[in-house]
Amino acid sequence: MRPDSIFWIASMTKPVTSVAAMILVEEGKVDLDAPVAKYLPELTHMQVGVERSDPATGKIEIALDLPARPMTVRDLLRHTSGLVYPPQYVDQPINRLYRRANFGRDNTLAEFVASLGSMPLAHQPGEVWEYSWGVDVLARVVEVASGQPFDRFLESRIFEPLRMVDTGFYVPAEKLDRLVEAPEPRQPQFDVTRRRNLLSGGGGLVSTASDYLRFCQMLLNGGELDGARVLRPATVRSMTSNALPAGVGFVGGAVGPMSGSSFGLGFAVRTDPEASMIPGSVGSFSWSGVWGTYFWVDPVEEMIVISMIQVTPGKAGPYFAAIRNLAYGALRIPRLVEPLRSPVEVAASTLAEFVGAYNFGRSSSARDRLTSVGMGMDIELSNGAVRIRGLIEGAPATEAGLKRGDIITAVDGLPLKPSLGDALQKLRGPANSRARLGIARDGSADAIEFTVTRAPVYTPAVELTVRADDGKLVIEATGSWPVLEFEKGKPVPLKALSDHEFEAESGDHTRIAFMRNAAGDVAEAVLDPGPWNLAGVKLERSPIMNR
Repeated sequence: MRPDSIFWIASMTKPVTSVAAMILVEEGKVDLDAPVAKYLPELTHMQVGVERSDPATGKIEIALDLPARPMTVRDLLRHTSGLVYPPQYVDQPINRLYRRANFGRDNTLAEFVASLGSMPLAHQPGEVWEYSWGVDVLARVVEVASGQPFDRFLESRIFEPLRMVDTGFYVPAEKLDRLVEAPEPRQPQFDVTRRRNLLSGGGGLVSTASDYLRFCQMLLNGGELDGARVLRPATVRSMTSNALPAGVGFVGGAVGPMSGSSFGLGFAVRTDPEASMIPGSVGSFSWSGVWGTYFWVDPVEEMIVISMIQVTPGKAGPYFAAIRNLAYGALRIPRLVEPLRSPVEVAASTLAEFVGAYNFGRSSSARDRLTSVGMGMDIELSNGAVRIRGLIEGAPATEAGLKRGDIITAVDGLPLKPSLGDALQKLRGPANSRARLGIARDGSADAIEFTVTRAPVYTPAVELTVRADDGKLVIEATGSWPVLEFEKGKPVPLKALSDHEFEAESGDHTRIAFMRNAAGDVAEAVLDPGPWNLAGVKLERSPIMNR
């Protein structure tokens, strides 16, 4: 790897295409709420496919219905057009039909779009978020509205102004030695080692970390970088805010209530920390590529993180989690102005009470306290029903007797809609609150009722273990992620500031306070007490059992 290594960034192309479209929106050449057919008349007669089962044969047939409204340019930007991808993320009968589209290296965007005209939409426009070829269609809108080939528009309006010198649809011969080796054979339409006709707005670009950083910095700056203005601040705000209507459905797990995110005009936007498995400020926006490239921009922290790797599809998840948790876990808080305190002596019996493991849930940053209260189960929408996909051992759902594969039919006596959003809204709640779940098990038509009491759910993320050594407390991170100056394999001794407050002797002098409950027992450890504190619960049983 080199600082100027070149990567195929795949779907990290989509934000670039979205910015291109919004440039034309600002210039009045594209209307966000105009039908796509205004620019691409070959899509005028697309209808909505409806899967129906023949009761005699059980065979799935696709009938056609008229769309309730036309798909709009806004729909293309936010993946609510009804267009889908061929089977890759979702494998349904309508997705399989999209294999017929002319999406090959020798096809132009115009030829590709024309081939979609005979395809059925998978959903009514505006009603469902599903990752799709919509951004490739958007690239063709840019061509038609601007009167330029898509690559030339990107070069003149984005890459040249931002000095993105290594970004484009192929790698010139003189730069091929900088192209990162592919983890698997490149598909012909994404063979970036030579020119091709297909200028895929959804996944065709190559770039470097420094080039993409300049693109992200322009966004963080409100549309400008080094004197070159690409977009107005208000446009950037609209692109990086939730753009999905209330009640929209979600297909796939990349965006939606399961991931604690929504979608703007070209970016996933973090909206709900309680549902998220990763840290980050509300309002952070991001996207990734199929071979592991990933970025996010956190406007609250004024931080950009770009991860450029190339791994086979499906193997990037651990890297996404690692870079995100490591970045936030390293952020310090502003030091409070306070008088210097001399170390004090604390009785060995008092130190012994602080010894143990403390679980901070999924929070690796005091700036983002991820909630860890719930039932401890993972749900999915399967064949029109809400199904339990997984359970955390020892969590409330397991203790109540629920099993993997159970279908949730009702919550507190009310029927459950076949919607993840509806299910999550009804299943979530504060600690110690109860929910009565109607469960259909093993194909039985008769529902069984279970009562689940919501409680803290501990997952193996951020955990600190405290021990006593020669009259001092020593702390080591023993969970998945370090936090502040505590890391796995690096015990940090503490000096006592009072009978319950301590400070790390090295590094940035992280403070920690041990808090007692009403009965006088040590119940919590609080990192950096104050407005940015991060609290961990003392475990009553072994960390392994708790996971």
